[in-house]
Amino acid sequence: MTQYAAIMLAAGIGVPILAALNAALGKLIGSPTTAGVVLFAIAFVASALVMLLFPGMEALSKVAQAPKHLLLAGVLIAFYVLSITHVAPHFGVGNAVFFVLLGQLISTAAIDHFGLFGAQVTPLTWIRAGGIAVMAAGVAITQLA
Repeated sequence: MTQYAAIMLAAGIGVPILAALNAALGKLIGSPTTAGVVLFAIAFVASALVMLLFPGMEALSKVAQAPKHLLLAGVLIAFYVLSITHVAPHFGVGNAVFFVLLGQLISTAAIDHFGLFGAQVTPLTWIRAGGIAVMAAGVAITQLA
C-alpha cells in the first residue's frame, strides 16, 4: 500500500507542474490547443515506450471489445489538459488546480458511494462528508492566503 501512496503522491505533485508547464508553453506559442496536442504527442510516445518495456502489448488487441463508454477517459483527460492550459495563465495555476481538486472531491465521493464504473463501494457517511468538507476548506484557505 505504501508504494501506491507514493506513486499517487508523485502523480499529485505532477498535476500542478503539468498545468504550469503546459500553460507556459501555450502562452509562449500563442495556442493552448497546440500546446495540448504537443503534450499528448509526447505522452503517447512515453506511454508507448512503457507499454513496450513492460508486459501489456497483447492487451492492445482487447481494446476493441471494451465497452465504448470506457474510452470517455481519453476525452476527459483531453478536456482537463486543454482547459487548464487555457485557463491557468488567466486565472492562476493555484486557482485552476483548486477548482480541479474541488471537482475531484465531489466526483470521487459520488463514484465511491455508488460504486460507479466498477469502483469499490465506499458509502458517503457523515464522517466522510465532513472530511471532504475539511479538505475542500483547507484547499480554499491556501488560495485565500
